[in-house]
Formats: sequence, structure tokens, C-alpha cells
Amino acid sequence: MGLTACVLAVDAGNSKTDVAVVAADGSVLATARGGGFRPPAAGVEAAVDAVAEAVGRAFAAAGVSSVELVSACLANADFPVEEERLAAALHARAWGARVEVRNDTFAILRAGVTEPRGVAVVCGAGINCVGMRPDGRTARFPALGRISGDWGGGWGLAEEALWFAARAEDGRGVRTELARALPAHFGLASMYALIEALHLEHVPQVRRHELTPVLFAAAAGGDAVARSLVDRLAEEVVAMATVALTRLELLAEETPVVLGGGVLAARHPRLDGGIRELLGVRAPKAVVRVVEAPPVLGAVLLGLDGVGAGAEVQGRARAYFES
Repeated sequence: MGLTACVLAVDAGNSKTDVAVVAADGSVLATARGGGFRPPAAGVEAAVDAVAEAVGRAFAAAGVSSVELVSACLANADFPVEEERLAAALHARAWGARVEVRNDTFAILRAGVTEPRGVAVVCGAGINCVGMRPDGRTARFPALGRISGDWGGGWGLAEEALWFAARAEDGRGVRTELARALPAHFGLASMYALIEALHLEHVPQVRRHELTPVLFAAAAGGDAVARSLVDRLAEEVVAMATVALTRLELLAEETPVVLGGGVLAARHPRLDGGIRELLGVRAPKAVVRVVEAPPVLGAVLLGLDGVGAGAEVQGRARAYFES
């Protein structure tokens, strides 16, 4: 007799979607990868269509047509009303008897902890923070950029680096190595040339994220402006984590603080050290961890939490993705 599938896990980010079908004993029956999930750009139904393609392949490989619970961690699910709208759209696909939708930052958090308790800060293209307790209480931020008070993320760091470099070259600002290093990355001789190239889209806007590693290299080389930006990001990460811990009444308890996303997972020494030093002062009970497991594992574990799976079952699923 074959294993019975109980969870369909979905981790859908802006650039890619990962899905997994998991049996009641924690065995992973099938996985699949699909394209990005962008409801604001494509509309909800078209975005779910992209997920459906990957789900169809995973279901076929697992030999199932539905599950007990769909555990979906989705980008752009920033407010409860958006989670409800997306949950309704997924429920209409009849993939499972129940559907739970969360922001995709919760997948990073759950992947990095052994129980649903802790705080995660994710810094990739943008920055976000969430926290949870086993009793269901959560802490979160809208994480919509400057309009919701956010600063940082790879995109934001690149824009700040461009701002300082432009002003350094034309005389309005302080000198910085960024004025040379940023245009040099694209084979250009000056910030003026880079500004023109970005404005005319000779350098596509989507390539701005490539400037974030240039910023960190300049910081490692001792550039004062680059270092100040890295230090500011450490402050932002710690501010978010400390607020989330406080909201959940976990500041005085030993609690995991999970760091994820490309910028934090790179473990840049100045940034990583700055975060740990600041947390040591403001949240001394925090236990810092950099998550290395794929976020879809978090969606799997949240699903297994939802069906009441025990530690052995969850351990089997974790072992699959961490092996």
C-alpha cells in the first residue's frame, strides 16, 4: 500500500516557486519547481496558474490528486486581506481539504527552528521580519518599502550606494570608492556614464541588485561610506528583530533569531558581526542562526504543524531537505 499524502507545501517567491508533496509519516513523495509568483503584476488568477503548473507535476509524480492540507507561504501576502484572497484562490483549485496561507517570510523562520517559536529577519531584494509562538501569536511588519518605514534589502542598498556615489563624483557629497567601483562593475568610466546608462536603460534596471556585492566589497576594503551603509543595515535588522521579540514577549527568554535571504546568508563579516554585537546588547537572550535549508522546508513543517504531526515525522521531512 502506498503512502497517503497529507500536506502540499508551497513556497512561492517573486523569482521561483517550490512545491513538495509530503506523506503522513513525513516522507517527501515529490517536489517540483515553477516560475515566480507575482500577483501585483500578473493578477491573482494568473499568478496561481503558475503555481498550478508545478503542483500538477508534483501531484503526478506522487500519484495523488489532493491532500489534507495546503500549506502555502507566498510572496506579496503582506496583509490579512491579501492572505484571505490568496487562500480563496488556492482553495478553488481543490488541491486540499484545507488551505493555510502565510507570507513567505514565515517559511524562512520555520525552516530555521525546531518548533514554531522564534523571529526571522529576511534580507534579499527587500527586508522583512516575522515572529511566532506555538500558541499561534505572531508578529509581523507590512514590509512594503519606504511607505511602511522599511530601509535595506539588496535593492535599497544598491540605491543608497548609487546616491552616495553620484554625489561624491559631482562634488555634493563626501569622497567614496563607490564612485569608481559602481560604474566599473558595468565597464563604465564614471558615475555620470552609469547614471545615463541606467536612465536610458542601456543597463537594465533589474541589474541594480548586482551593485550590492560591490558595496560590501568596498566596505571590506575600508571605505567609510560603504561601511556606514552596512552598519545601518545591521541596525535595521536588529531593530526589527527586537521589536518582534518584544511584541511576542520573548525578549527575556532564550529565543532563536533566524537570519535569511541572500544578503544575510552571505555572512558578510562586518554585517554579521554587527548584528550579533547589537543583539548581544539589545536582546542578549537571542540565539542567532543563519538558515541554510530551502524555504520550502518551512512550508512543509508549518503544514505538518497544522496536521498535528509529531517530532519524528517532522524530523524525517527535515532530513530530506537538509541532506
